[in-house]
Amino acid sequence: MTAIARLEDYYELSKPRIIALLLVTTAAAMVMAARGIPSLSLLFWTLLAGALAAASAGALNCVWDADIDRVMKRTQSRPIPAGRLSRRDATIYAVLAGGASFTIFYLLVNPLAAWLSLAGNVYYVGVYTMWLKRVTPLNIVIGGAAGAVPPLVGWAAVTHTIGGPALGLFALIFLWTPPHFWSLALMTETEYGKAKVPMFPNVYGIERTKREIVYYSLVLVAASLALYPLHVMGAFYLAAAAALGGLFVLDAVRTWRERSGTLQARKLFRFSLLYLALMCAVMVIDRIVS
Repeated sequence: MTAIARLEDYYELSKPRIIALLLVTTAAAMVMAARGIPSLSLLFWTLLAGALAAASAGALNCVWDADIDRVMKRTQSRPIPAGRLSRRDATIYAVLAGGASFTIFYLLVNPLAAWLSLAGNVYYVGVYTMWLKRVTPLNIVIGGAAGAVPPLVGWAAVTHTIGGPALGLFALIFLWTPPHFWSLALMTETEYGKAKVPMFPNVYGIERTKREIVYYSLVLVAASLALYPLHVMGAFYLAAAAALGGLFVLDAVRTWRERSGTLQARKLFRFSLLYLALMCAVMVIDRIVS
C-alpha cells in the first residue's frame, strides 16, 4: 500500500463529511459570539482542534463498530472491515488525534473549550457508540447531544463562557438529529436489521418511524421559532426560520404519506443537511445585523 493510499484510509476513517458539518456549526457559533469574524488565529486553531477531535471520535467509532460495518453493505468498504487498516493502528491514530486536539484547545484556545470538546467526544464514543447504539432504538434521540456540542465549543472559544445563542443552536441540532438520521435509516433499515442494531425503523416499523419524523420535525420547528420570543434571536431569524421550518415539515409529511419506496426519505435526508447549514447562516446574519 502506498503512503498516499494509507493517508486516504486514515482520512476516510475520520468521517470527513461529519467533520465538515460539525465545523460549520462551530464556526457559526464563533461568528455569533464575536458578532463578526473572530481573530483568524483563534478561528484557525479552534477549527483545527475541532477537526482533530471529530476525527478521533470518528475513528474510535469505526474501531468499535467494525463488526457491524462488516455486515452492512453501506459500510463494508470502510478501512477496517475492508482490511486496509487494523483496529490497533486506527486506535493509535484516534488517540493521537484526540490528544493533539485537547492540547491545541487547552493551550491555544482556552480550557473551557478543551473540556467541552472532550466531553462531547466521551459522550459520543462512550455513551452513544459503546452503549446506546446497540441497546435501544432511542440511541439517536439520546446520543444526538454529542453532535450538538460543537456550537458550545465555538462560543466558549470566543467568550470563555456558554451563551444563549449557542444553547439555542445546541437545542436545534439535538432536535434535528432524529428526523435527519431516521430518514437515512428508512433507506437502510434492512441493513441495520442484519447487523442487529436496534434502529427505530427495524424495531418499531417504517410507518411509526415516519410518524415520529413528523412529530420531531414539528418540535424542531417550534423550538426554532421559540428563540425569537425568548429574545435569543431577532425578527430576520424568525422569518427565515419559519420559512425553512415550513419546508422541513412539508418534506417530513411527504415522507410519511409515501406508501412505498424511499424517494421522499432521501429528499428529506438531503434537505435536512441544507436546512441545518442555512439555519446556521441565518443565525449568524441575524446576530450580526441585530
